[in-house]
Amino acid sequence: MDSRMRAVMNFVREGSRVADVGADHGYLSIALIESGRASKVIATEKNIHPLGAAIKNIDAAGLSGVIEARLGDGLQVLTAGEVDTICIAGMGGALIAKILDDAPEVVQSARSLIFQPMNGVKKIRTWLADNDWTIADEDLAESAGIIYEIICAERNVTPKIFKRDSSPLLPKFTAQRIEKLQRVLSEMSKSPVARNSEKFAALQAEIDALRRLIDE
Repeated sequence: MDSRMRAVMNFVREGSRVADVGADHGYLSIALIESGRASKVIATEKNIHPLGAAIKNIDAAGLSGVIEARLGDGLQVLTAGEVDTICIAGMGGALIAKILDDAPEVVQSARSLIFQPMNGVKKIRTWLADNDWTIADEDLAESAGIIYEIICAERNVTPKIFKRDSSPLLPKFTAQRIEKLQRVLSEMSKSPVARNSEKFAALQAEIDALRRLIDE
């Protein structure tokens, strides 16, 4: 299990009932049980082949009694109240938001939402704000040279200092973010219309803010 999955696991409260959405080979599900972070896991996977691999790994670990593998799309194979924690890792932000929107009763009954989006993090933040969830904590994890954001959201929590703010990966993550934004601005600069747009100004303002953060 790579550092992304470990960071996700670290946000799960001990003894939780967890939905591992898009469980793939089931490594996170297994680690959640073996670490004591979860007392029960429902591992969902919409593709039959990775689900078969997950079932094989779960059986080999002797955990078929506490990890249930279900074939289906996202959270639609769950009912409200079955889990208190939802983990979705390795997907884009737009897809994660769609999975949540497609199963509102299941999401509403959960206590914690934990995400590791591959892209589209802003979509996740917007969805959380629009649906009255508060970001309780964040962290960073590096895999294959790329730094990813991990977000844990809950309801009625008091904002605090996030793990990511003291992460040794923060300077590298900030530099990567600046580089990515600069590539976008470079492409937009080729069009006079884009160069004079609100989006261009917003991206430049974000770069300036990130640079100030590095200089602090």
